[in-house]
Amino acid sequence: MWPLFDLRIRHRDVLLRAVREADLPHLCTVLPPDVGHDPRLALFPGQSLIENERRLLRMGYWKAWGTWDPLSWVLHLAVVVDDTVVGVQTLEGDNFPALRTVDSASWLVPPARGRGLGVRMRTAALGFAFDTLGATAAISSATLANAASLGVSRRIGYADNGISRIVDTGGEVVELQHLRLTTWPGADVTVTGFEGCEPWFGI
Repeated sequence: MWPLFDLRIRHRDVLLRAVREADLPHLCTVLPPDVGHDPRLALFPGQSLIENERRLLRMGYWKAWGTWDPLSWVLHLAVVVDDTVVGVQTLEGDNFPALRTVDSASWLVPPARGRGLGVRMRTAALGFAFDTLGATAAISSATLANAASLGVSRRIGYADNGISRIVDTGGEVVELQHLRLTTWPGADVTVTGFEGCEPWFGI
């Protein structure tokens, strides 16, 4: 009934698998305070910032599964290194069968940062998107202050694709750098358990 739970995507020492309900307590415990979220989502005044972020993490998980559609989907993938979940890599396809474009977002626990894992987990997700799903483009966005995310995108080969302005969680107007990748050079990404998942992606 849920073949995506059998999906495994591996690149070097990074394994991606679908986030499950049982992962949520651990993810909420290790969720870093700087992870950020969609500024359009409401914060509850009676909750601290990290409590709000933990609530939004759970709501995002339930919403992704509960509203999944082959035309538009959000796949939250647990990042597993040395048998430990150290973050989340999200892959999103809006009107994917027609546009063949994926967006991505991610976060890592602080002890796992600075080791190149951000590049490897994004590479794993993109390898799945381009080589298995047949994507023809990938996009990403980050504030100009988010040097780590921008660095991952540019190292993989994304090109700058314009700047827009948004109001962030604190109510400040910030500039958002958009990037786009249309040439996938390929990578050593192994995908298993995809059998039966094709209809979920409109394939």
